Amino acid sequence: DGVVVSEKVKSNNLDVKIPESELEAEEKGAEEERPRESDSNILDISSDHPRDKHISIQRHLADLEKLADLREDEKKPCPLCPEEKFKACYSHKLHRHLQNLHWKVSVEFEGYRMCICHLSCRPVKPNLVGDQTVAKMGAHYHCIICSATIIRRTDMIGHINRHVNKGETESRFITVRASKSSYEVVKESATDVQVLPNHCTPQKTDSYFNPKMKLNRQLIFCALAVLAGERKPIECLDAFGATGIMGLQWAKHLRSSVKVTINDCNENSVTMIKENCHLNKMKVKLNIKEEDNDETVGDGEENSDTIEVTKMDANVIMHLRSFDFIHLDPFGTSVNYLDSAFRNVRNLGIVSLTSTDISSLYAKAQHVALRHYGCNIVRTEYYKELAARSVIAAVTRAAARCNKGIEVLLAVALEHFVLVVVRVLRGPTAADDSAKKVRYLIHCQWCEERVFQKEGNMVE
Repeated sequence: DGVVVSEKVKSNNLDVKIPESELEAEEKGAEEERPRESDSNILDISSDHPRDKHISIQRHLADLEKLADLREDEKKPCPLCPEEKFKACYSHKLHRHLQNLHWKVSVEFEGYRMCICHLSCRPVKPNLVGDQTVAKMGAHYHCIICSATIIRRTDMIGHINRHVNKGETESRFITVRASKSSYEVVKESATDVQVLPNHCTPQKTDSYFNPKMKLNRQLIFCALAVLAGERKPIECLDAFGATGIMGLQWAKHLRSSVKVTINDCNENSVTMIKENCHLNKMKVKLNIKEEDNDETVGDGEENSDTIEVTKMDANVIMHLRSFDFIHLDPFGTSVNYLDSAFRNVRNLGIVSLTSTDISSLYAKAQHVALRHYGCNIVRTEYYKELAARSVIAAVTRAAARCNKGIEVLLAVALEHFVLVVVRVLRGPTAADDSAKKVRYLIHCQWCEERVFQKEGNMVE
């Protein structure tokens, strides 16, 4: 009843009637939900209890490879493809398959990757060829927020954006954190921090810790100690905490001279910072809306061994609050945070920044240096000095936009980073004096002679 035309399809020696109206309805639906009763991998958004996420939603490529259980001596099938689409193979070929056909075309959302899935998760419209049904494998994505399965990548991105516009950004699956037995405890300058085993790879961990940056942390500590000797107590901010090692060293050695705030926008990093504070017998003052009140230390309980931990974007916290000492150490360039850093920094305060975008600063990616720092860095015998001067010029321009000048205290350019420490001088006069010192350098590639360009396109 209600069916206009029906076709008989012969499949597995059975006569099956497929209404044409149902086929048209399946063609119109670009975003279909999987049946909640038949599949427990996809989350039911109406359910009050979170479920496990689908296997195609992973944080790192290594997590996807763990599902395949790669071994050199055995052939393994792809966990996201059926046997008829991709046959079992050895680990090196399966690794390339997962990386090129699943990971590279994934959709990212809040640290998770929604990889393309070729399993029979969604009802697929059969293709009618004569009297037989040709099975078509439907490639699709699983939404991390709801239970929808989307075919096209562009549709999946638009689907996620609609969730964000509606305020539906919380995924309803269980996030499994690493067990405490997998943590490693690292000690540096009488400060203990626990890190994950992959702590040296910033793209694959939330608790990035680089032992090669020990000299960088010591130089920053010396600059903070000098400021603490001039006035106390001073409010200092570690805008990118990661493990919290730098802020813990400040609070542990300078004690009542400093009020330390450690910030990070990643929830797992904030949890790691709190655990490291307790590991070093430091009290934690939380400034996170989602946290319970019983974990927050009130102002009356605050003492010299208290560290404030915040979870927000670095630009936001520097716009909201004023600090005497600010350290910026993002992954890559720091130019995106300079305007916020100089907006509310106090007079005669110190701003230190570590730039690790070595490829652009050391003349390997000149177009990136032109985009970030507004200068063309060439590979010369003094290219490291050029890198430090380029960072200082970017700092000077950012401070001048906020009617502030700078006094360079320290500039270090080493193999892994460029560190610049400046003192902030308030007032338009100081800003003008600092801006006048920014000049272009003209370098001759033949005779290696170099001169500074004066105002009016003249050279001296």
